[in-house]
Amino acid sequence: MTLLENDIQMKKEERERVLSERVPQLQLSGLSVQDLQNFCKELHQKIDVVDEERYDIDSKVSKCTIEIRDLSQKIFELKGKMKRPALRRVRVSADAMLGALLGSKVKESVDFKANLKTVKKEEEKKEEVTDWRKNVDAMSGMEGRKKLFNAGQ
Repeated sequence: MTLLENDIQMKKEERERVLSERVPQLQLSGLSVQDLQNFCKELHQKIDVVDEERYDIDSKVSKCTIEIRDLSQKIFELKGKMKRPALRRVRVSADAMLGALLGSKVKESVDFKANLKTVKKEEEKKEEVTDWRKNVDAMSGMEGRKKLFNAGQ
C-alpha cells in the first residue's frame, strides 16, 4: 500500500512540475482593460489551435482503431475458427409472414390460389391409324424416296 501511495504522490508531483514548466503563472494585475481584452483574444486563438489539433488527433485515433478492428477480424477469419451460430427453426404462418413483409396494410387473409394463372394442358395429338400398306405403296420407288429426302431438309 505504501508503494502505491508513493507512486501516486510521485505522479502528482511530476504532473505539477510539467504544468509549471509548460504553463507560466499569469500576471494579470496592473493590466489595462485593453490589454486584458487582447490577452483574452490571444487565449481564444490558442484554444482554437489546440482544439483543431485535438480533433485531428481524435480522428486519426478513431481511424486507426477501425483499421485495427478490421485487420483483427481478417486474421480471425483467416484462422478459420469462426463459429457459426446455431440457427433456430421458426414456424410462421402465411398471414404472419405477409403481415411482417407488408406491415398492417393487409388485414384479411389472402387467397393465394385465386391469384394463380390457370394453364390448360393441351392433349397430345394422336396420329390416326391408317393402313400401313397404303403408306408402303406411296413410299416405294423414286417418288417416295424423293418425298423422304425433301422432308428431311
